[in-house]
Amino acid sequence: MTLTKTASAVLATAFVGGLATRPAESNWYAALRKPRFQPPRQAFPIVWPILYADIAAVSASTIDRLRDGDRTDEAGAFSAALTVNLVTNAGWTWLFFARRRLGASAIAAAALTASSADLTRRAVEAQGGRGAPLTLYPLWCAFATLLSTRIWMLNR
Repeated sequence: MTLTKTASAVLATAFVGGLATRPAESNWYAALRKPRFQPPRQAFPIVWPILYADIAAVSASTIDRLRDGDRTDEAGAFSAALTVNLVTNAGWTWLFFARRRLGASAIAAAALTASSADLTRRAVEAQGGRGAPLTLYPLWCAFATLLSTRIWMLNR
């Protein structure tokens, strides 16, 4: 039941964010100066589904572990943090691709990195090593922050 809820939330995030990425095919995006460390376009549809599956699975097991341990307040706090994280995740996509707000998207990417690191910390505190796979998420978000910031700097 919990996995269904977290997977649905993650799928909704992916769907909403995906609606904003259509401008990735635009002349505007093609004309942006990008750093040499920009991954190829094909990397993103590989990396994000893996991360989204990781987020859904680890979040569900964390919430279940907290609830099973009679730590319902912590489970609720984790769920709220996950919601904020997923809204920030989709929001970055809209800021960058749909609104073309490069500076704001770099700040949003940094906020997403901090939020993802917090989720990972909570997951590891709740269930030890079973929460560790979530570490990939803030690492990727940190890279995205660097990438977003550099794109912003190159295109001011």
